Amino acid sequence: MRYIHDYENWWQFRYDSQKIMHELGRVRAKQGMVIGRMLSLGFDSQDEAVLSNMSIELVRSSEIEGEKLNLEEVRSSIARRLGITTAGLVPVSRYIEGIVEMQLDATQNYDKPLSSERLFGWHNVLFPTGMSGLYHIEVGKYRSGEMQVVSGAMGKEKVHYQAPSADRLPEEMERFISWINANEPIDAVLKAAIAHLWFVSIHPFDDGNGRIARALTDMMLARSEKCSKRFYSISAEMKIMQKEYYEVLELTQHSDGDITEWILWFLHCLDLALASTEGALSSVLRKAEFWERNRDMSFNERQRKLINMQFDGFFGKLTTGKWAKIAKCSTDTALNDIRDLVGKGVLKKSDEGGRSTNYILMENP
Repeated sequence: MRYIHDYENWWQFRYDSQKIMHELGRVRAKQGMVIGRMLSLGFDSQDEAVLSNMSIELVRSSEIEGEKLNLEEVRSSIARRLGITTAGLVPVSRYIEGIVEMQLDATQNYDKPLSSERLFGWHNVLFPTGMSGLYHIEVGKYRSGEMQVVSGAMGKEKVHYQAPSADRLPEEMERFISWINANEPIDAVLKAAIAHLWFVSIHPFDDGNGRIARALTDMMLARSEKCSKRFYSISAEMKIMQKEYYEVLELTQHSDGDITEWILWFLHCLDLALASTEGALSSVLRKAEFWERNRDMSFNERQRKLINMQFDGFFGKLTTGKWAKIAKCSTDTALNDIRDLVGKGVLKKSDEGGRSTNYILMENP
């Protein structure tokens, strides 16, 4: 069976420009709108959006490889490294610190050249013990053995892909890295799609190729936006469409170099990621607009905390007892806080009957 890398000059990928350019233009327009909208917010809201999306990005990227990360640990590590003030920080394992370090290097330093040493550094922090599960692997260097992508039970494995032999890796990776760093006359989002496919097709490491490919994708998308702040998660969409992700990769890696279907799928995935972000970040945007409208109104610390929690959906019906418990104050103090906000038009009594009066946030007082 021949794979894409078995053809001469296999890296000179072909694609149908007519099919791709319409989709590329549409996705690029949506990308510009999302980034523009987020950058128009205050720094605190931008930080909150970045923290939320980078946390999701890393958790979902690892889930594609069958690994579950603790979201709160990931969030805490990112917040500390970016200097973002947020509540509920927790201790973080060395492993998660390493994954976060790789992702932040890829996105915060998106304009720095890629090198084999930089990739080896990312690989090192992914596998700080030199183990992948129960097995020792080669860390911080290209693999020295053969590499197959397989599925199925032992003895009934199905080979989906055979990567290039180890002796080809130095030359293959040198060519790939040079292309990444070159100022190619190619759209930067299109270059991100090609970079992802090219890297996973080389499959240069014993393990971690998928996670590094997705970090590279984020780096290239950051270059396309000339912005280190990540407001959407393409890995989250790849996780949702994991079956299709593997199917289109396998289809393309069995082709003779025509990567049209892969690029169309990548653009579709990016389109969905941008659309999901608009929904997921609606609370951030609404919250920012609320505080901007009410910047001249006086709120105490308890009121600010509980209003923010309402936007974040941390609890359901807001009652005096729930306010007192969350704000760690007396019921009388909670009632005074609530009455003050009702008087300012920020809260109103719910029309629902029942044993306990509850209140609704008025976003446009």
